[in-house]
Amino acid sequence: MSDNETKPVSPEDKNPVYSHTDSSKVVLSDEEWEKILPKDVYHIARQKGTERPWSSQFENFNEIGTYYCAVCGNALFKSDTKFESGCGWPSFYEPISKSSIIYVPDNTQGMQRTEVMCGRCKSHLGHVFDDGPQPTGLRYCINGVVLDFDKAKEAEKAYNEGRKNSE
Repeated sequence: MSDNETKPVSPEDKNPVYSHTDSSKVVLSDEEWEKILPKDVYHIARQKGTERPWSSQFENFNEIGTYYCAVCGNALFKSDTKFESGCGWPSFYEPISKSSIIYVPDNTQGMQRTEVMCGRCKSHLGHVFDDGPQPTGLRYCINGVVLDFDKAKEAEKAYNEGRKNSE
């Protein structure tokens, strides 16, 4: 990289708690979160907002890899559990582990729902419903703005090797 090129900004650059390997719980004040998170992420994650349906970059996204919490880097979902639900938000039928998600009753807006939060930083992710596909029958309806994605290294390597072989 030359001196006049700018390095892409990664979540780790501004957010000292962001990590794909640290599993320790993260507890920061709203003021601290507001300083380190982009406005749209802060609004959804810390103020329990909702992004507009069909606005997520991950809505029609089919890469192979892992979805992480954009707030703290906690692994949330594998791409093979993502499915097209037609609801307008990225949907998954199973979290990556039992500890990756926290479940909280949500009786706001005149509905009885279950809110899902990140198991590491307690950021709002979305809601879970019991109208998903088998094997779980669950639909984790997640705001895409609070997701990060890392392409599976094996898939990327195979793709790149396939490209080289076809050239």
